[in-house]
Amino acid sequence: MNRRTFLHLPAAAAAANCFEARAAAYKGQAKITDIQAMMLQGPRTYTLVKVSSDQGVYGIGEAYGSPGAGVKEQILALKPEILGADPLEIDKLYTLLGRRTDGSAHMLLRAVSGIEMALWDLAGKLLGVPAATLLGGHFRDKVRVYNHGGPADWLDRSSCRDWAQERRADPAGWNCCKFSPARSDPQSDKARDGANRVLTTRELRAIRQGFENCRDALGWDYDIIVHCHWEYDLRTSIQLAEAIEPIQPLYLEDPMPPDYSESWRRLCAASNVPIGKGENLARRHGFKDFIVNSAVDLLNPDLRNTGGLLETKKIADLADLFYIPLCNHNTGSAVCTMATVQWAAAVRDYMVCETVVGKGDWMDDVVVHDGPLVRAGFIAVPEKPGLGIELDPDVVKAHLAAGESYWV
Repeated sequence: MNRRTFLHLPAAAAAANCFEARAAAYKGQAKITDIQAMMLQGPRTYTLVKVSSDQGVYGIGEAYGSPGAGVKEQILALKPEILGADPLEIDKLYTLLGRRTDGSAHMLLRAVSGIEMALWDLAGKLLGVPAATLLGGHFRDKVRVYNHGGPADWLDRSSCRDWAQERRADPAGWNCCKFSPARSDPQSDKARDGANRVLTTRELRAIRQGFENCRDALGWDYDIIVHCHWEYDLRTSIQLAEAIEPIQPLYLEDPMPPDYSESWRRLCAASNVPIGKGENLARRHGFKDFIVNSAVDLLNPDLRNTGGLLETKKIADLADLFYIPLCNHNTGSAVCTMATVQWAAAVRDYMVCETVVGKGDWMDDVVVHDGPLVRAGFIAVPEKPGLGIELDPDVVKAHLAAGESYWV
């Protein structure tokens, strides 16, 4: 089967046929011999995972990092359950580990997601192909990415123009960014209540004006994502969507608390702005009600929360039946970013991936690379086997969290 063949197969069938066909000849020939974890420290913590095999080949992945309390310990606690297992039986291993990631009180999904990601890297190396190929094939050879940050003062047009010039001059060539609505000072805005989920009239007016200033400064060939942190109620979310509608944002992210309710369906019906969510949802089960009830316009899963690459591919396949596109939440390191790029390459209806790489700092150098990771606002899909990446030991060692040691 070649890449063109995959494009004409149903997504789930293409992935299954591809991986099973390639893996059949290698089943039973490799065994998992070790699992290790180490944490990096930067603006956040980053939990890296290594799964080794008796074939002298290993895979790396990334579990959730911030908040990362207990994630490394969970990874190591799961180690006895998969030592000696065939690393190519990824769905089986994920499902059996899922006995404790099924929403029970023993939720270990963030640890399992990191292990699962490393298994795809290992499987790709054993089979000699990129993870995107094993997931069904490349729909694209580069993935659009965005980063964060708004102007210092969005009510000051001069400040917005300076900010826009800086963004356009960035050598990474960004063409999309995400930032949050500013809140008013409770000392001067007497209607502001720090506990409720309501935006004051003053805040709504400032939000409309601030985003319009940003749009005027950036122009219309630059996308803006409006970022929330689950802080508003239904009526306020509708008002917020109305306030930002003139700038035509790419989407409004997570305006209400994350669990499903009929309010999400009502918000999507009322809003002319696309509504996105998904970073806090886990497994297909967490996404199902949003998808089948038309309670979201696009999904924004994080591979480290949902169960890894295959489980999130299944989520994408379910969403595809309802013509719902995919983006990715991703505050992980360069490891998670490149894993997400592999995943995104294999999803047909895909839009854009969040990333913290592209600044030209040490985070980019966690993985070995030639030239900038981000070019013209895109990351090229690695063509090497597995995730297509290799850690730079010197950079990793220089940014280990306190008390951590480099794996061998």
